[in-house]
Amino acid sequence: MLAINSVKAKLLLILIITCPSSIPLSSPQTENEMWLFKRKGASGFSSSSTAEEVTHGIDGSGLTAIVTGASSGIGSETSRVLALRGVHVIMAVRNMTAGKDVRDAIVKEIPAAKVDTMELDLSSLASVKKFASEFKSSGRPLNLLINNAGIMATPFMLSKDNIELQFATNHLGHFLLTNLLLDKMKETARKAKREGKIVNVSSEGHRFAYSEGIRFDRINDPKSYGSYGAYGQSKLANILHANELTRRLKEDGVDITANSLHPGTITTNLFRHMGIFNGFVGSLGKLLLKNVPQGASTTCYVALNPQVKGVSGEYFSDNNLATPSAMAKDMDLAKRLWDFSMDLVK
Repeated sequence: MLAINSVKAKLLLILIITCPSSIPLSSPQTENEMWLFKRKGASGFSSSSTAEEVTHGIDGSGLTAIVTGASSGIGSETSRVLALRGVHVIMAVRNMTAGKDVRDAIVKEIPAAKVDTMELDLSSLASVKKFASEFKSSGRPLNLLINNAGIMATPFMLSKDNIELQFATNHLGHFLLTNLLLDKMKETARKAKREGKIVNVSSEGHRFAYSEGIRFDRINDPKSYGSYGAYGQSKLANILHANELTRRLKEDGVDITANSLHPGTITTNLFRHMGIFNGFVGSLGKLLLKNVPQGASTTCYVALNPQVKGVSGEYFSDNNLATPSAMAKDMDLAKRLWDFSMDLVK
């Protein structure tokens, strides 16, 4: 597996995340849009489809969704579009001031929108437990859990629970949140007789995980830490989590699906720790990268579009089924990660 430790390799990472292998690099630019990759897939949608387009005509009224990382970027757009379709959205945010600003903007645009904010810091297991407890105490149902929040390529840091920060935030916090809310989702699916959905926002960056995939014995080792390998590890974990969750839900006969996806590379603040590449993204973003409405589309497609009904344990990109790495499909690795994660959150 490639070590992401050179300027050339870092640029390659950006280009691969930006240009999934299923999209031809020779696709023509049309309709005066800067986004280059427009070929539609089997779903009828493409990389340039927006979240509103992939949910057009869909009635989400009666559904309740939690969206993590909802105060900016694709999380805020996901929240807006779900609310537009009638879903009651719970914005789970670390920064409550920013979250309330986004919430107010959504309600101003969509007066009938049902949107609430709740505080959640995914890097803190205590915060995750507090959020889950408060949500369950509210008596609300839960149909959709969108595990969207994430950080990318940070310098080596430990979370409040002394776990490497990217693994803690991108995977472990969502793993615990999902487990704590799963009974509520099962209850909701049973009472509503309507399929529940868990959506993990991963990345094509999962292909750049460490060579062993998950460093079970060296999660917190600063000497062997690589910011890009650690990011890839956490995104690989998102896919493995969804796959193992699918296996367990099917064994239990529960009407809940779990899928993962690559949203595309979007001109957001996710690249803020990447130095010169943050400038690269800002300069060429309009040409090479998706805008936020396009970036949120695959999440909204998997969460709401009836084409995905009954589909579980799959990986999506550009609003279509895609193929993750061989390691991401390793069910033994998924089971080991599940057990490892359970030990960490006890």
